Amino acid sequence: FHWYNPHKIMYARSIGSFKHSIAPMFMHTCCISLIVFRSSFHLPHESCSAVWKKGRVYEAGSQYLQHVVSAAVSFRRIVLTMFTSAPQTSYHTVNMVPEVHSNGQQTSAWSMVAVGSVCFCMGAAFLAALQSGASTTLLTVTSPQVAAQTSVVAPVATAVQGAPVAYLPRASSNLPTSGPAGVGAVAVDSTFTTTTSAAGAPLKLASLLLLPFAMVAVVLGLKKSQPVAMAAVSGTPVASAPLPSYTDIEFPPLKNERMLRAARGEAVDRIPIWVMRQAGRYLPEYREFMSDKEFFTVCKDPKQVAEITLQPILRYDLDASIIFSDILVIPQAMGMAVSLQPTVGPVFEEPVRDKATWNKMQDRLLGELGLTVTPEMTSAEKNALLVANADKLVSPSLDYVYDAITETRTQLDGRVPLIGFCGAPMTLAVYMIEGQGSRTFTHTAQLFLGDPETAHEMLTVLTHMCAHYLMNQVRAGAQALQAFDSYAGALSPEVWMEFSYPYMKLIADMVKKEFPELPTICFAKDAHYALDVLSETKYDIIALDSSLDLGACHEKMTSKGKGVQGNLDPTVLYAPPEKITELVADKLQKAFGDGSKIPTKYIANMGHGMSPDHDPEHLRAFIDAIHAFGQ
Repeated sequence: FHWYNPHKIMYARSIGSFKHSIAPMFMHTCCISLIVFRSSFHLPHESCSAVWKKGRVYEAGSQYLQHVVSAAVSFRRIVLTMFTSAPQTSYHTVNMVPEVHSNGQQTSAWSMVAVGSVCFCMGAAFLAALQSGASTTLLTVTSPQVAAQTSVVAPVATAVQGAPVAYLPRASSNLPTSGPAGVGAVAVDSTFTTTTSAAGAPLKLASLLLLPFAMVAVVLGLKKSQPVAMAAVSGTPVASAPLPSYTDIEFPPLKNERMLRAARGEAVDRIPIWVMRQAGRYLPEYREFMSDKEFFTVCKDPKQVAEITLQPILRYDLDASIIFSDILVIPQAMGMAVSLQPTVGPVFEEPVRDKATWNKMQDRLLGELGLTVTPEMTSAEKNALLVANADKLVSPSLDYVYDAITETRTQLDGRVPLIGFCGAPMTLAVYMIEGQGSRTFTHTAQLFLGDPETAHEMLTVLTHMCAHYLMNQVRAGAQALQAFDSYAGALSPEVWMEFSYPYMKLIADMVKKEFPELPTICFAKDAHYALDVLSETKYDIIALDSSLDLGACHEKMTSKGKGVQGNLDPTVLYAPPEKITELVADKLQKAFGDGSKIPTKYIANMGHGMSPDHDPEHLRAFIDAIHAFGQ
């Protein structure tokens, strides 16, 4: 038996919150105990190594380990005294030099003593159960009594007042005499005597087996008060509860979980960041790749989509990727022809601007689904049929998107999580009604305000299509979702509340019913009035545009159990890199303080997407400044 590094024992991987730290914390104590017991029970070294690795034990030390190792070393000596029948050739204790990572926050001493005691109790009960056929008694340290005995290399049993006593020679230990009381107590030759009942008989086995129940009581007490250690190792995120998987497809394990854990409200070692339109025209590699290709044609090629999606991931230290696609694939799946014109953007050949055009689309879609349409059917009845079959409207017509997600996540090789997305129903409706992007929204206002019944029918179908589309993305491999309501502020707050909010809420309800733990984000651009009602939905993260105060919104949303994403003004990226660094640091300090604590429930982003004329190196300055906060 050997402690392979006498100066550094292990590093308890940082824990995000106490409810997630109990399991790994006690895994650490069990690892120590099993290694301590190896000499007595002759466990194969491979077994100890496997447990050590499984417990995620790493080199370094902490105040927590001082107490645990003290208890474990003491208990190992007790084990030798109780159960050693043949002479041991040698044994080794530990010379521990405590070290705490520079980002670490030590837990309170009393709680760590309690954890060490729990380790002792668990080991005692375990050993007693193994030795149930023997006359087993617990032994306790009384005091250092025996002078150094350099000639002895194994415990020597004798009798003092009828009880076994073990003399532990100083020469066989390299444990320092200084340090915590528990370490010092076993650093020199110590006497161990039996713990007996009033009648002089050994403690009964049943008494020992009650000790784990005492452990449970300690755990319940600690759960309410123990601060959790926070640290970072080699830039990797802290450990926590496993993230759920909602796909049957096997992908490489995820190496960077910061963004997902931030969305779940768990602690992270640095602020995660991704950027809207991070794969796009500002990148020279994107422009070169797309120089001889048509946008929507590329969107239908999974391998080309994967290549473009990975371009910013390969260039920058980002914490998430977002699938390269377009929100208008939903109208395309409804049979609307769209083209991307250089000076205008996406343009629909036949907009849907009135009830007659909508009814015509209803009939065509129902026919494509093989459903019978009779002359006496009302528009509402047709709409109900479309809603009931919305899943068939987004597959197989949009299978190319799902294939691209699967291909992209495979090529990502676990670097970062992959975000899927859709346009919000009202934003999609604006494009379908206007026929292209708009500044006046004339036709949208005419339909919404002049024929709200038709508008609501259109929005209802779009909502169910979006929900099924997003859920299919998750099944294909997407690990988070965002709904983009880019035109949320196009009309009045009253219009948004009637024609957008109910449908945004329904999407979240449907997705969360199917995937309750999946991180979801909603982005209602230029709609500050939407924050309060969006905080009542099932979205986990509310994305902010640049007009909102980050600190105030974060405080307000987190008080309601939500997180925020955003919200650097994209125009800041036109500043020199050193100015970007200064502005980002100032923004984060105003929002979250001096950086002594990494904010939870926060994902950094911009208030809108990248522009074609942004300098790629200026984005790097933004990313680096975000990551530098609190480091």
